[in-house]
Amino acid sequence: MSTDKEPAPPQEPTGAPAPEAQPDMGELTAELDELRDNWRRSLADLDNLRKRHARELQSERSDERARTSAAWLPVVDNLELALQHAGSDPSAVLEGVRAVRDLAVEVLRGLGYPRYEDTGVPFDPAQHEVVGLVDDPGAEPNTVVRVQRPGYGEGDRQLRPAAVVVNKRQE
Repeated sequence: MSTDKEPAPPQEPTGAPAPEAQPDMGELTAELDELRDNWRRSLADLDNLRKRHARELQSERSDERARTSAAWLPVVDNLELALQHAGSDPSAVLEGVRAVRDLAVEVLRGLGYPRYEDTGVPFDPAQHEVVGLVDDPGAEPNTVVRVQRPGYGEGDRQLRPAAVVVNKRQE
């Protein structure tokens, strides 16, 4: 069966939805207002979180300073006792000062900074600062032969390196 009619030309898409599918302008405005409100609330929540974190950080710093200071109180107390007895027997005062030093070293160790002052160990630039060289045939080359000032800390948590005298490399 043939028809003499030509097919209708294809209609070009307009890109706009059919009139019944178009949202109401009021609905779009309401949705946009809701999105803006959610955005503002999120910004306010983020700002509140930032402020709370800053307060908590300050509080933690204050607490840590108090804990560290409290750890040093026995050292101060013992120094005061040594000063009170300074006029007495010099050997007793010397012994008291040694005890205070030992207590201070223990406080540093408790804070995570142990003391190290080993001799006869290989020189390590991460732990040692060379303050002198000697030529000691009785010691291995490139080893610590004397500690001028002890170091404190370990690994990447160093307060300071040990100041050491190192045996020269022997050729």
